[in-house]
Amino acid sequence: MHAPAPRTTPVALVHFALAMGGFAIGTTEFATMSLVPYFAHGLRIDEPTAGHVISAYALGVVVGAPLLAVLGAKMARRTLLIALMASFGLFNGLSALAPTYGWMLVFRFLSGLPHGAYFGIAALVAASLVPDNRRSQAVGRVLLGLTVATVIGVPLANWMGQAIGWRWGFAVVAFLASLTMALVYWLVPQDRPASDASPLRELGALANGQVWLTLGISAIGFGGLFCVYTYVASTLLEVTRVPATMIPVALAIFGAGMTAGNIIVPKFADRALMPSAAVLLLGSAAALALYPIAAAHFWSLCLAVFAIGFAGALGAILQTRLMDVAGEAQGLAASLNHSAFNTANALGPWLGGMAIAAGWGWTSTGYVGAGLALGGFLVWCVAMLVERRSLSPAAVA
Repeated sequence: MHAPAPRTTPVALVHFALAMGGFAIGTTEFATMSLVPYFAHGLRIDEPTAGHVISAYALGVVVGAPLLAVLGAKMARRTLLIALMASFGLFNGLSALAPTYGWMLVFRFLSGLPHGAYFGIAALVAASLVPDNRRSQAVGRVLLGLTVATVIGVPLANWMGQAIGWRWGFAVVAFLASLTMALVYWLVPQDRPASDASPLRELGALANGQVWLTLGISAIGFGGLFCVYTYVASTLLEVTRVPATMIPVALAIFGAGMTAGNIIVPKFADRALMPSAAVLLLGSAAALALYPIAAAHFWSLCLAVFAIGFAGALGAILQTRLMDVAGEAQGLAASLNHSAFNTANALGPWLGGMAIAAGWGWTSTGYVGAGLALGGFLVWCVAMLVERRSLSPAAVA
């Protein structure tokens, strides 16, 4: 285990420093989607081609999370966090300077590499500073940075992209990364890596069935959220028929739901972790199933997206679950959660797009999303059944 040196910095300030990194990451992850028309024009490509830039970032997250967690196994966690954020800031800055589409793809892939490892290590640091019965709340505070980004950072980056050029939408993220580095350096306590830390020990997480089941819950169960979020703007224009100026309002309400979820849910999760996950998965399925009906009116659609966003608190729960089941391979398991999260980010929009292309309409994403949430709940049931059998007297004997 990492043994932090004596500290005098209030825990809340340490969590704030870690959450600032989440704010920077959340801003670039979600704002890039809204900047597609602008950098498509600037790089002289069509919008579908520009969309590959988003996929390149997600691929970077999936690849980078396990790779950097394993390679950084012998580093002090504070040092690793600063290095990850330095890399993140550098490649976002280079994204702002990308001269061609090809270079943009490369820089966005490289920007995604530190994403998952940062969140995984930051969650471990945050949880290490509080009692065990408050770990989910600590993880939730780190993820608050990402959710607040959907309310503040994304509109800011989008406004800058429209007002002074799309490149500034990436430049502001590079500045936020620099700010995070300074805050982590000054506020996060110094630590030393465990004497027996090694990449091989981290890889031991891959032999743990409960780690894979938890990742399965994330990769499938979160898909419904992204399925709806990706096409909510088109749904507002084509089904709800509101002015384009109302789209940011709906997206901000979605972000407010995620923020509320990450504040409220972890308090219950610290008492009953996996039951809380089940409630969120089933609640998400219900909200997603109601979304096609709610899309008829702006006010009801906003209620639905708030509820869908609220279920995003599942991320903090699964991050804590991985701490419980990963044994000594904490870094890799925690980072893999964000690989799974971005797998959901690819799976949900892909399946939703198939339903739309098949002629089922924009609101069909709600039904597809509900199916994914129920799929995540099915994996949850398997995880609980396997755990119960492993703890039974017959299994122990």
